[in-house]
Amino acid sequence: MKKAKNLTYSLSFRIISSIVFLLLVFSTIASTIGYIRFTDSLTKEYNDSAFRTAETAVTLINGDKIEEYLATGGNSADYKLSLDRMNILCQKQNVTLLYVIAVDTSDYNHFKSVFNVVNEASGFTPWEVGLVRETTNEKYRQIYQDMYENGLSRGTVTRTSDLRGNEPHITSLVPVTASDGTVTAILCVQRPMSELVNGRRSYLRWVAVTMILLSVFGAVSASAFLRQQFVVPVRKIMDESKRFAQETTKTEHQNLANISKIREISELGSSIEKMEHDTIQYMENLTRITAEKERIGTELELAQKIQANMLPNIFPPFPERTDFDIFASMTPAKEVGGDFYDFFLIDEDHIGLVMADVSGKGVPAALFMMMSKILVNNYAMMGGSPREVLAHVNNTICRNNENDMFVTVWFGILTISSGQLVASNAGHEYPIIRKPDGEFELFKDKHGLIIGGMDGIKYKEYELTLEKGSTLFLYTDGVPEATNADNELFGAERMLAALNKAPDAPPRKALENVKNAVDTFVGDAPQFDDLTMLAIQLY
Repeated sequence: MKKAKNLTYSLSFRIISSIVFLLLVFSTIASTIGYIRFTDSLTKEYNDSAFRTAETAVTLINGDKIEEYLATGGNSADYKLSLDRMNILCQKQNVTLLYVIAVDTSDYNHFKSVFNVVNEASGFTPWEVGLVRETTNEKYRQIYQDMYENGLSRGTVTRTSDLRGNEPHITSLVPVTASDGTVTAILCVQRPMSELVNGRRSYLRWVAVTMILLSVFGAVSASAFLRQQFVVPVRKIMDESKRFAQETTKTEHQNLANISKIREISELGSSIEKMEHDTIQYMENLTRITAEKERIGTELELAQKIQANMLPNIFPPFPERTDFDIFASMTPAKEVGGDFYDFFLIDEDHIGLVMADVSGKGVPAALFMMMSKILVNNYAMMGGSPREVLAHVNNTICRNNENDMFVTVWFGILTISSGQLVASNAGHEYPIIRKPDGEFELFKDKHGLIIGGMDGIKYKEYELTLEKGSTLFLYTDGVPEATNADNELFGAERMLAALNKAPDAPPRKALENVKNAVDTFVGDAPQFDDLTMLAIQLY
């Protein structure tokens, strides 16, 4: 009894007990916080992944034909093509369900199945076209109503209870709109949360094992090495700190980084040594860092020049031609950018026009931009139509796109003599057209999938005629999405107003008017995106 009492009053026992207790408390707090953050992070990732799939899938649906699909029971060729593409997307993205529903807007308590695709490994059976189902719960009903009536662009439902025999899952919802902007259906993507459940279970097991091991290790280590590994090392570190404060010279004999096996003490000693070394070497390091910054700046400047030289930058580019005028500009947000434009004579009567925006910024986007530009130019010069060129470029990029980058592209071929324009749009901004004696207006063409998003995509093209005196204006989203200090967007209306300030202006002046309007609107706010524009006018 006396020995036990003496043991409990000993310094070693109290320190060991305190260490073990603190380890348990710390481990419990850290594991709880980690568990919460782990769950939140993985849940967000599930939701974002499902939403990205939904954004891609909704481009495959023709919102104008929802009623037609229901009326024909899904037997049209257009319906089957969309269904096949959705099925490919469902399997490739490994989602459980990918479906489109037309909701009964009278009470939002029922809906009809339009499209329904299930993962081959899920075990689910797809709904038939036109099947009527009840709305699952009030949260779904509210999201349906907000999308149809209040312009909600994204909805999420996380279900971990009341599953009716199903696994926990996350469902992301986006509206399917007709050409006039009205909501005609809702597209839903469901992902299982089995990885989240299994991951949390594994995490808890790992924490429990770690807590036990840490407790045992802390008790044993403290009992064996406490005296030798704590007091003496700390005293040596204190003496070295006093010496350096007086002499400001590095000792040649003390090795503070290996003074103790206790991590905190060893790191303290290492920090003291690092402080001594950093202080003594400060001027040398400053000189080296300055030289390195100058070298990097020179290389970035060279990269900027190389990129600028990749784009047509001599104007007028065809001084002998009097039947059209063309001008373009690109102002990168960083030293190098991801936007690009291009124009080139395919023959004496046909000119190719390109406007594109690569995902991301900086050097990676610039490299991807140069590759995309070369591919578009090469395939166009081989005689392909706009939709064929975009399809070839997309397939080539998808085969070598390990970093999952993508590019939006508007590509058109203009017959100069007749003004006939054949164009195709891969997820890019709407072009702007001005007819003779008229004003600039948005031409809302149909968008295909972005380049690099999915292999095997077929793109649509359209035709229109530009009369003599007409102007075509192309741009990237950096123009309408330019933001001022109040986080207000420049917008398409201000862009049109800048163009219509002088609708008869030649292309160079038209681009200057837009750039000046953007600069005035943005003011001192930093430029977050590249500003790229191109205009061509027929005479």
